[in-house]
Amino acid sequence: MENMGTSLERIKNDIENLSKFNSTPEKGCTRFSYTREDQEVKEYLIQIMKKLGLKIIVDGIGNVSGRLEGKEPNLPAIMIGSHLDTVLYGGKYDGVVGIVAGLELIRVIIENDVALNHPVQLMVFAEEEGSNFGVPTAGSKAFTGQLKLEDIKRLKNARGESYYDVLKRKGLDPDSIDKGIVNPKSIKAMLELHIEQSVLLERNQLSIGVVKGVAGIKAYSIELVGLSNHAGATPMNLRTDPMVAAGQIISAIPAIVKENGLSSSVATVGRIECVPNIFNAIPHSVKFTVDIRDVDNRAMDNISQAVKAYVNKVSANNNLTFKIEKIAVSSGVLLSEKITDLIEEVVKEKNIPYCRMNSGAVHDAAIIASITDVGMIFIPSKDGRSHVPEEYTPYENIKEGCDVLLEAVLRIDKL
Repeated sequence: MENMGTSLERIKNDIENLSKFNSTPEKGCTRFSYTREDQEVKEYLIQIMKKLGLKIIVDGIGNVSGRLEGKEPNLPAIMIGSHLDTVLYGGKYDGVVGIVAGLELIRVIIENDVALNHPVQLMVFAEEEGSNFGVPTAGSKAFTGQLKLEDIKRLKNARGESYYDVLKRKGLDPDSIDKGIVNPKSIKAMLELHIEQSVLLERNQLSIGVVKGVAGIKAYSIELVGLSNHAGATPMNLRTDPMVAAGQIISAIPAIVKENGLSSSVATVGRIECVPNIFNAIPHSVKFTVDIRDVDNRAMDNISQAVKAYVNKVSANNNLTFKIEKIAVSSGVLLSEKITDLIEEVVKEKNIPYCRMNSGAVHDAAIIASITDVGMIFIPSKDGRSHVPEEYTPYENIKEGCDVLLEAVLRIDKL
């Protein structure tokens, strides 16, 4: 048992095979939840899990569970989980690495005839990226009761289809969503292996990140409304120009973060829309998003309030009206010290260079942390790139992460 480890070849084959379920093979990997590619990749994975003898459950929102029973099936399960959906033109490692790690872990347990006391449950969470309905981690939120049937009926995609109708069209049963809410007592702990999606590990030549906290998010849509007019005939001193004000606000955000946040705080303007968006007219309105993140919830609150106050000030100075809408919110989460310490012990014993760190990205693990002990393991991302076709993590690093995950599960089973 001392030399028991995961298979590099199987890990590579799994990731390469899963990446073939892709609507944009010419440009990265695109696999939105509830598309044909999503249905096919899940069916492919389900067939593999069935051959391993796992009990399969698909809930009303499309979460897939594969369960390997332990010696004592009534004990709470050790959960391994992540997601298979991607952003548009994303990479083939984000989320997928965590699913493949769980699959490989179960294979190793079976082929080495390891008799665990607790069941092991592999979870494939739906709609983690939020690409369809603008709600990240929707699957794990439904799983923990944080996303309800009324939410599913209210949320709509860009085509105006409700989440509820899309689920029905895909053969799922959204009316049973509440029946899929997990009993917290049925889970002993949850672990997620994930690519870092940043540069800390690579730049410091570290192989493992032991995640101690996951950043929360406060995201807003800000709309500034002025008066559209002719670009050439309107004097500068008679303009009510929302684009000028938007530029002032956007350029001030780094200073607002520095003054009101912590060293771990970040804020991003990732989308901007202009109406009428023609070169020879002063805009009528400008709409942009502000995405604020930190593990520290108070820091996020302080930055949010400062941004809102500055929007009010700049709008008044430019004779504009404005509207601020909250579009996403989740709290920063500190992960289980018990599980984090256990992962750190494993890494130390394996003499793997590592650090404790926070995650700036949101993960399903952060949602599951509301109901049980959770730990996360990071592995390096080449050049810190993620959500792009260039996303890459060497397979040797992935195997190392899988081996740490395997040992962590074996130790959690004995707790």
